Amino acid sequence: MGWFNYYGLIIMLVIMIPNIVYAVKHKDDDNAAFTDKAAVIAEQISRYGCFVFMIFNVPHTYFNFWFGHALTVYLSVNGALLLAYLIFWAVCRSSDGMLKALSLSIIPSCIFIFDGIVLANIPLAAFSVVFAVSHILISCKNSMLHKSTARRKPISHSKKIL
Repeated sequence: MGWFNYYGLIIMLVIMIPNIVYAVKHKDDDNAAFTDKAAVIAEQISRYGCFVFMIFNVPHTYFNFWFGHALTVYLSVNGALLLAYLIFWAVCRSSDGMLKALSLSIIPSCIFIFDGIVLANIPLAAFSVVFAVSHILISCKNSMLHKSTARRKPISHSKKIL
């Protein structure tokens, strides 16, 4: 693999499908209940770092596959993780529970960490660890905060009980 990773580009495009669909459907929503600036900034920087280093291989920081049949392992594991990601997205897209938060944050984190290790891509591995910690933290906190605000909403009864 040279400086451009076509497989990484395809993986990124598949990961972005649920994000784009969500953004289009919820363009006016503000679901960011957890607002710790340090975590949000770390997540955003590491997210874009992962995007860049999944697609572009920088010389002297990227050492390619380092074991036999690594390409087969790389494609198989990424395919399975992407399939799991899309299945969880399809099953959980109308809910806002912890299962959705965890599955849609852990799976992409695993993809980035796995790819950083298998490709011996130092920047990708570093960005992926920061992304995993911050993304899972923010997703879980948002899920818990949305759940607690949903509980506090008063229940309106349209009919009086006699």
